[in-house]
Amino acid sequence: MSPKDTKAIVLEFYQAFDNRDIEQAFNLISPNFTAYMAGIQKPLDAEAFKQFGMRFYSAFADSQHQFEQIIVEDNKVVTCGTFKARHLGEFQGLPLTGKQIKIAVMHIDRVEDGKIVEHWGLGDAQGLMQQLGIIFFPSPKLIPSIIKSILVKTIRR
Repeated sequence: MSPKDTKAIVLEFYQAFDNRDIEQAFNLISPNFTAYMAGIQKPLDAEAFKQFGMRFYSAFADSQHQFEQIIVEDNKVVTCGTFKARHLGEFQGLPLTGKQIKIAVMHIDRVEDGKIVEHWGLGDAQGLMQQLGIIFFPSPKLIPSIIKSILVKTIRR
């Protein structure tokens, strides 16, 4: 398979997801597929990845992947860009906000025999949560260090 064909398969996957043609997107995933996702401890097999994808698909509508960089080498495609969507469904316990989100994403997909067999995905989860209005609080162990830092900055002024 040529690098041009490999690139076309990967871009078709993301376009099918954006077009909400989830069946077509999942048809491009091999049965022996494995996904490595930032923030998820264990690799996902094809079924677990589909479940993850459906939760995301259900929560975010009007999605659009826009890639500023696409690098193809042999049977691997690296895509770097942004993901935009509107939060119109429950996501990780958070009720819909109706907010438009835009996050940075980077993926590495490996293709064999016309199907994606491996996916490495990284998305700006903290940026997503901030855009949805979720505020993170420091752990109790960090509070003394934060107070000290604030006091030192205040005294130096």
